[in-house]
Amino acid sequence: METNRQKKVATVFQEELSEIFRKEAKELFPGKLLTVTEVAVSPDLSVAKVYVSVFPTNEKEQIIQLVKEKAPYYRSLLAKTAAKTMRITPELLFYLDSSLDDIDKIDRALRGEGNNPVL
Repeated sequence: METNRQKKVATVFQEELSEIFRKEAKELFPGKLLTVTEVAVSPDLSVAKVYVSVFPTNEKEQIIQLVKEKAPYYRSLLAKTAAKTMRITPELLFYLDSSLDDIDKIDRALRGEGNNPVL
């Protein structure tokens, strides 16, 4: 169960990382939209799991790999803004959020497109 402090830190990190990605995406990923869908912070506030959604999804694996490689850079940016009141900035672990892909598959199946095992 998340504590109030974990929830507050996760919310602030999500907002700040969203803003960082908004600025960075113009240069690094032209024509792509990166969205921070969720941030989960460990109880000791040492690790933050960041779930990122990429649209359009044709190069999502390459983009998330680049984001993972730049994790120390994003951590330093976060330390300058959101984590001023914290002694240490959590380690950032980035994961690809595939919920949009799942929603799209379900939507197509409901419309009768693709391989629908029910029909």
